[in-house]
Amino acid sequence: MPSLDIVLVIAASYLLGSVPFGLVFTKIAGLGDIREMGSGNIGATNVLRTGRKDLALATLLLDAGKGAIAVLVTRYFIGPDLAAIAGTAAFVGHCFPVYLGFKGGKGFATFMGTLFAVAPYLGLAAGGTWLLVALLFRMSSLAALVTALLAPVYTFYIVAADSWLAIAFMTLVIYIRHKDNIGRILRGEEAKIGKKAQG
Repeated sequence: MPSLDIVLVIAASYLLGSVPFGLVFTKIAGLGDIREMGSGNIGATNVLRTGRKDLALATLLLDAGKGAIAVLVTRYFIGPDLAAIAGTAAFVGHCFPVYLGFKGGKGFATFMGTLFAVAPYLGLAAGGTWLLVALLFRMSSLAALVTALLAPVYTFYIVAADSWLAIAFMTLVIYIRHKDNIGRILRGEEAKIGKKAQG
């Protein structure tokens, strides 16, 4: 049976991750329901399509912060062994939020926040990968997919702990959440950075 600590960490982190900052910000700003705009996603990329760069940046930072806070708080109060699990629970909360009928974002920002909090060098390696692929191919989704694929490998060598298993699980979810993007990439239809995206 899982210990009480594990249950509390997973539950609290999941609820934190479920907070839909993109939806909250756009509603407060009087822009309506972000789920009815653009791709229908609650993440920063879709918020940016409203034309409000400030709201998109705030959404990006707080979505990333959900993973980072879950990791850091768990490490401080519980211990390092559950830190990656906490970040994963926050990530799952973002992708499948209880507050929105389990229909959430694609999770990459929360994923990155978790990586940086697990180990700064891990976050830098992942961030550098995203930037390199984005510069070469001008596709944010492709950069996210390549970064997510390599992240468990980076974790295995940089962190040298079982954290890579939690990261690998998030990678799988990211690929599932990006299935439409993968289809467009394979068809050569995915929008480039700086141009209007479909999702």
